[in-house]
Amino acid sequence: MNNQLSNYRLSTRNNMPKSSFSFAFILITSLFFLWGFAHNLDPILIPHLKKSFTLTTVQATLVDSAVFIAYFLMALPAGFIMKKYGYKNGIITGLLLFALGCFLFIPAANTQQYNFFLIALFIIACGLTVLETAANPYAAALGNPDTSTQRLNFAQSFNGLAAALAPIIGAKIILTKGYSESQLNTMTEGARKLALAAEASSVKMPYFVLGSVLVLIALVFAFTNLPKIQQTDGHIASKNILHAFKYKQLRWGVAAQFFYVGAQVCVFSLFILYATEAAGITDVNASYYLGACGIAFLIGRFVGTFLMQYFKSPNLLLTYSVINTLLCVVAIFAHGIITIYAVIAICFFMSIMFPTIFSLGIKGLKGDTEFGSSLLIMSIVGGAVLPRFFGIISDATGNIQYGYVVPLICFIVVALFGLTGHKENSESEKEEIQAPQVF
Repeated sequence: MNNQLSNYRLSTRNNMPKSSFSFAFILITSLFFLWGFAHNLDPILIPHLKKSFTLTTVQATLVDSAVFIAYFLMALPAGFIMKKYGYKNGIITGLLLFALGCFLFIPAANTQQYNFFLIALFIIACGLTVLETAANPYAAALGNPDTSTQRLNFAQSFNGLAAALAPIIGAKIILTKGYSESQLNTMTEGARKLALAAEASSVKMPYFVLGSVLVLIALVFAFTNLPKIQQTDGHIASKNILHAFKYKQLRWGVAAQFFYVGAQVCVFSLFILYATEAAGITDVNASYYLGACGIAFLIGRFVGTFLMQYFKSPNLLLTYSVINTLLCVVAIFAHGIITIYAVIAICFFMSIMFPTIFSLGIKGLKGDTEFGSSLLIMSIVGGAVLPRFFGIISDATGNIQYGYVVPLICFIVVALFGLTGHKENSESEKEEIQAPQVF
């Protein structure tokens, strides 16, 4: 990732004091926490909406589909917004879209329409796509280029913090103590609908508060004179997005990122449904273990970054992927609390995968770096596709543990990328790629 991010630096035209840079970095860092918090409320929403609307596991995974399809559709428009209107306006746009989606949870709960919830989540994710497109290069550029990686890792740590806090807070507010299945079965159809509607309405207040906070933060950004960033390397960007696919490492990187994100979403978003069945615990207790998954993910990021000082990142990626493949076998065939411990371990070992795949995928792309980055962001759509297969397998077999066949396959693909897929084209292939094209 550093290859791309080092192409940007702060504009010094405004002669802004260092304190302004510090305040800007604090604002940018808050975005990492906010989108991490939003993403990690989804695992709370899935079992909540599944019960409220009497959904199958496959239908419940539409929550993830709505979110990650937005990443696929908004990746290129988000880049256009940054290029044409600047990072500050892009961030404000992302925050307002994020807030709009949060506010739409109120009419969604009032009308009791599952599709309305999906639309609200889609709009939230459109805002998140814009924010992520802007915040990563901006955080890296706010200071000395030599320490850009440390700054970005520090900012991303707040995303991990959100992954630990959101499930616990969300469970306390959203997963209120409702009616048991036996109680619901004794009710008339009308009474049952009213009871489930009352439970579904618990999402209104937390999302209203989150939306209000986002509007306030957008106002702070609007009235803050942020430092400008600009490109410095002078390379000419390719005009053809398909040209970037001539790079082997990018082709493999897009595939690996597609499968990795799919695995991550399967693990996190379906954790509560998995834990309640595999370990026989309540959904509230499962949410606490989900918080432990977030903590493991956060610690794993720090440990992985430390280990990369001594081990090559492709080798570490390969090792972690193989370990997670074996842990998926435990998640499929074991019983009781050990299944939860296996999934927590999976979260630890998958923590380095997204940034590592991203940085290896765009390495050496030169003028194709921007298109390559957009393609890697678009590959996040794996989070919309693969959890559906997890749900299909779970529903078809009547055992949600068998759904872990999907993450197992995903980690095998990531392992292949770490083994060979990350390697760049041969010198002759590079010369052919960089040769002038005649049309």
